Amino acid sequence: MPAVEVDEALDLREHVVGRLSAGERIDYLICDEAQFYTEEQVEQLAAIVDELNVDVYAFGIMTDFRTRLFPGSARLVELADRVQVLQVEALCWCGARAIHNARTVDGQMVVEGSQVVVGDTTSSSTDEEHEPGEVSYEVLCRTHYRARMTASRAGQAHISAQPLPFA
Repeated sequence: MPAVEVDEALDLREHVVGRLSAGERIDYLICDEAQFYTEEQVEQLAAIVDELNVDVYAFGIMTDFRTRLFPGSARLVELADRVQVLQVEALCWCGARAIHNARTVDGQMVVEGSQVVVGDTTSSSTDEEHEPGEVSYEVLCRTHYRARMTASRAGQAHISAQPLPFA
């Protein structure tokens, strides 16, 4: 089955049933960025597994820049047959394991704002859809997240030769 762009309007179960009804074979689904799925879409994934015997592998991050679960991630954990944390070599600027995504706006770490920022991240708008200023992300260990100590604030260069391109 070819890749499908998932938006809030997509009924995943209906999509899979349509493909199966058209004679396609589907052994499994791979769902990336599953934290952005709606709770209803996660319910649909459970129905695909239970009713259609199609395995689902969902990948994504658990928490946002505020360390709060994404609704899609929370529902996935509640319904999943198995949850496996994949060990990715994400390191804080200090060299410790990075487990938090810090959002910075104009270089300053923020812990309030819209859970998801989509589109132009250099907007000067202050409406609820956009953060003001330049938005970027940095992975931090829990200690430095809690201290709001980003690499630039600490005066350190990031330990990774190539930080993630979220800026």
